Amino acid sequence: MGKFDHDAVLRARVLLLGSGRLRPLEEVHAYRVLAEVSPKAYLPKLVDALLSMSYRSRDPEVDLTLTAEAVEAARRIHAGAPARAERLRRALDAYQRALFALGRRAEGRAACEEMAEAGQSRRLAEVLAEEGRFREAAKLNEKAVRNGGPEHSFWDMVEWAANLEGAGLRDEASAVFGELLDRTRREAAGQRTAAAILTWELVHHSRMREAAGHAAEAAAGRREALTVLEELATTGEQKEWSSILGWWVTLFALSGRADEPAASAESPMPPFGTDLRRSSATRVSFLGTQPGLEAEAEALRGAGPLPELVDVQRRISIRAAIRDGDHPYRFEERFTPYFDEGVALARRLPDDPVRLARALTDRSMFLVAARTFEPAYADFAEAVALVDAR
Repeated sequence: MGKFDHDAVLRARVLLLGSGRLRPLEEVHAYRVLAEVSPKAYLPKLVDALLSMSYRSRDPEVDLTLTAEAVEAARRIHAGAPARAERLRRALDAYQRALFALGRRAEGRAACEEMAEAGQSRRLAEVLAEEGRFREAAKLNEKAVRNGGPEHSFWDMVEWAANLEGAGLRDEASAVFGELLDRTRREAAGQRTAAAILTWELVHHSRMREAAGHAAEAAAGRREALTVLEELATTGEQKEWSSILGWWVTLFALSGRADEPAASAESPMPPFGTDLRRSSATRVSFLGTQPGLEAEAEALRGAGPLPELVDVQRRISIRAAIRDGDHPYRFEERFTPYFDEGVALARRLPDDPVRLARALTDRSMFLVAARTFEPAYADFAEAVALVDAR
């Protein structure tokens, strides 16, 4: 055994045994000292204390220092120790977030790769999607889904389908999303999920089939969605559902991915198809473009081409939804102006039924989220008529 500063060890033990509440830095220092003497007992506590301190920090550089130390401490825990893997995963997760926050993308990706090797691949799939590496991301999604239980969440399946579609594998993407849709149909029939969610999924799937060149299947999906909406307009939801706005936000944002710049390692984009309400460096950067788009829209309102204004207005609406579209307080009041303007602008394009149908569909799905079903049905019925008449 090496030499230790016995006075420091004694002070650390006394500090931890004291009746007063320790400051985070005091606790970390004590565990640092004791981890050298009794690593089996104190390395796990050091990891926890470092991570707890990093969560309280508001300084990215401090976060990086604390989480890097936490990773090293977690690696030093004996391989057979209880909860070692979980502590290392938590430390790596905090470390990669600190790295990405500082723009150190390659190092952050490496930390995510280590997490994936330990069986936690979700974050690596997101990072790959942020860089436009959709095929690689989709392979990770497939492995996670197929190696799990018989059914997976909305979030698992939408992310997988989104990455397949991003890779240009449109039929494969539709098949994956179709699995989710079939399950949602069964659950909605048994009143185990909201009819609103079924409507959003039907509309999104019809968009996917249209983009893949399967017009007949897309039309069938729209008609089914219209039937569900008609029932909602007549009877409303059969049960009260809460906290479903995230479903709408995710699919609305994903529907606009093709209108955004292509993702790359040099210019990463948010991982569309995931829950973009969660904080990340790419989310912050993406939302930071909204003032520039609003300035562009203002200039286009003056003398610019109207189709471009319609498209820019939609991109603004998507950012607004990502920013706080899951907050129910005054939801309809806050978002109605975005969608009303989108429809009003598109109506000024009599020779562009595609843009008008898209704007009406967007407003309809928003109104479903706002539980205003009769106007939602009217908008979507008009959109379907426009598309079918082409």
